[in-house]
Amino acid sequence: MSYRLLIVEDSLELLEAVSDFYREEGAGLWDVVTASDGNDALAKVTEGPFDLILLDIMLPGASGFDICRAARRKSDCPIIFLTALGSEDNILKGYETGCDDYVVKPFSTRHLYAKSLALLKRANKGSDGEELRCGDISLNKKSMIVKVKDKEITINSKEYFLLLYLLENKDSVLSRKNILDHVWGDVLDVNDRVVDNTIRRLRECLGDSSGQIKTVIGRGYRITEA
Repeated sequence: MSYRLLIVEDSLELLEAVSDFYREEGAGLWDVVTASDGNDALAKVTEGPFDLILLDIMLPGASGFDICRAARRKSDCPIIFLTALGSEDNILKGYETGCDDYVVKPFSTRHLYAKSLALLKRANKGSDGEELRCGDISLNKKSMIVKVKDKEITINSKEYFLLLYLLENKDSVLSRKNILDHVWGDVLDVNDRVVDNTIRRLRECLGDSSGQIKTVIGRGYRITEA
């Protein structure tokens, strides 16, 4: 499944950079919609729905505050302001308008991505969603929570999507090329070694249940019940 993400930013360079990062890092997690004009963003929010909104404040046309208010009238989806307005008054106004987080430019795109995932998980925490289970390992596609023996664990985004791909193809052997194509997509400068290293880190996260991920010599990897 994918989550609808609206990114509103009048700097086309920044809009492209953030959009590309989410598409690449998410490996299919995000259905990215963009707007560089406040009025266009307002129309998109009205049409909705979205699962997450990244929102500049100073825009041509409607302001980010206007867009946030409109979004709040429709849903409780997480909203993060991305803005150069860093004064205490503006930050307080942002939260009063209804945002969930307020990020002042310049910012780390990786840090922003981590915030996005955390807010998305929190927003979907109460939902049963769609759960995949194999032995002691379970993954909830809605909340993005991974558990081992019913205890939640923390894994990074690439490990998450690799585990998701394995679970969606339980008991099937997945070649390194299949994994690269599915998890890394069109990212350049990646090879089989990247898959092996990510498998190693994933196994470390899974602890005693790491043995459920089997190496099939000369062919790739598969996940089994035990």
